[in-house]
Parts: sequence; C-alpha cells; structure tokens
Amino acid sequence: QIVATGICRTDDHVITGALVMPFPIILGHEAAGVVESVGEGVTSIKPGDKVIPLFVPQCGECSNCLSAKGNLCSKNDAGTSAGLMPDGITRFTCKGKAIHRFFGTSTFTEYTVVHESAVAKIDPAAPLEKVCLIGCGFSTGYGAAVHTAKVEPGSTCAIFGLGGVGLSVVIGCKAAGASRIIAIDINSSKFAKAKELGATDCINPKDFKKPIHEVLIEMTGHGVDYSFEVIGHTETMAAALACCQYNYGVSVIVGVPPAAQKITFDPMLLFSGRTWKGSIFGGWKSKDSVPKLVADYMKKKIVLDPLITHTLPFTNINEGFDLLRTGK
Repeated sequence: QIVATGICRTDDHVITGALVMPFPIILGHEAAGVVESVGEGVTSIKPGDKVIPLFVPQCGECSNCLSAKGNLCSKNDAGTSAGLMPDGITRFTCKGKAIHRFFGTSTFTEYTVVHESAVAKIDPAAPLEKVCLIGCGFSTGYGAAVHTAKVEPGSTCAIFGLGGVGLSVVIGCKAAGASRIIAIDINSSKFAKAKELGATDCINPKDFKKPIHEVLIEMTGHGVDYSFEVIGHTETMAAALACCQYNYGVSVIVGVPPAAQKITFDPMLLFSGRTWKGSIFGGWKSKDSVPKLVADYMKKKIVLDPLITHTLPFTNINEGFDLLRTGK
C-alpha cells in the first residue's frame, strides 16, 4: 500500500515525451508504504513492514551489484523501458487490458506490486510522508555530491537547477564541507531556499550578457572543483562541464537527458584533464543504502522537511504537476 509519494520531474518527462515509455502507464517512483502481502519465495520482507520501493533495484547477483563501483542493477527497467515486471507480466490491468509499469515501481496508485529486489525495509518509526523523498529526489542529489563526486572539504561547487534534487545536491555539498556553493537557476524565487540549505552564492543566468560558464570562471578565478547539472538540458550539461576547473574539475550529470538529443562539445575540455560523470540514484546501492539514509534522517543527520513545499491528497495529483511545471 502506497502511503505517500513524491512528484518528480522524471514522471513529467514521460508525459511530455522527453522520456519514451509505453502507454497506458501508471507513473510514480518516489514513495513509501506498508507491505500488505507477499508472494511465495519472498523471505526478506513480511506483511506490515514499512518500506521504500526502489526504482533502481539491487539483485545482488549482476556485475554492477557485485562491483564496489556500481549501483545500476542490470534488473532495472530504466534502460529497457519495457514497463513490465521481471517475469514479463505487468500486474496492473484496467477493464481486462494490461497497464504498463514505470521503473519497476509505479507509485501513483493506492496499491502497487514490486519485486523483492526493488524494495527496502526501513525503520518502522519513520514518517512515511517525509522519508518517501529518499526513494528518489533526496538520495539522487545528496548522493551525487557525497558519493559520485566525493566533494571534499574546502572545495567550490556549482549546482545548475534548484528543484528538489538540486537542493539535495546543495545539502550534500554542504555536508561534505564545501567552502563555496554556487546555486544557479533561471527562477530567482528558488534562491532563498537554496541559501537556507547551504548555498553561499545564487546567480540567475538571465542577469548576465555572457555565457554562464564564463561568469562562473570569473567568480572563482579558475572554475569550480565540482559542477552538477540537475535539470536535464544538453545546453546546461555543456555549461556545467565548461565551468569546472580545466585540469582537475569534475562535472556530474544528474538530470535525465532528453530523448533523441545529442550533445556537441570541444574535446579539449576533457583532454586538459576534466572528468565528466553521470550519476543514477546518487550512486547508492539501493537496498543497502536506503535503510541507512532513513536512519540518518531519524538521527537528524540529514534534513528533508525544507524540500517539501506542498502536501496534497492523492486526488489532487494533477494540481501537484501544475505546481511542478510552474516552478512552485
């Protein structure tokens, strides 16, 4: 049973066609709930357990799960876009017709079915309406900073995009001890929240006549140590790469890239030593890490409350998407 679910831009990408998935489909992938029943052979989860569904599963057997470096389990549905359970059956029907699943989770429904490898048991005392954010947005942003980039104390960071995931990158950079955290968005109303969470500078590209990467290089003298693209636009991905230090800067792509778009850049940007990386779910091994992140929230080591702007009943989900699209 889904008790609480967050709205993520990735869900909206399916509606707009930026992420191609089969229709009809039940979206949603960031949630928390209570197990109602289990199928035969399920041993790690029992009815009554409080859980977070995992859009990146952890089978524990594939090469990515077995590698200390990997977290994108080969049993994920993000790459195949099949919209089915691992056994090829969806589990959702309406009037006798099959309805596709989203990222193996489909949380925009009162009840869903997930594979045992795609669910994490969490502290039963955790408030589900808050820790649901650990199912995607918070973990993705926070992990991109502390896990994928491995931001060091004293470093300088730039974050492009200040939605829930971008703000979680800000939280991660601050937790890692970054001395300067530059937050970038074309919506200046996001700046107060970014500063509350640790941003030291906030800039709006619309306020400048020159390209934003040049502005950042001027602000820092030589470019930032770490940059994060948390929007999903090829232009900002290129700008994030160009604004990091030419020899040892690291740029991380966190936003979902739009379908069928290619990126063109000067290879000299990489030849001089920069590193360009991607990060899915913050690089965390999901089944291992989600319970620990929930425990950190319960110990007040991490904050989630500032990331929640609205709490709506399930019937108002489209109103939630309107709020997302208007930057509210």
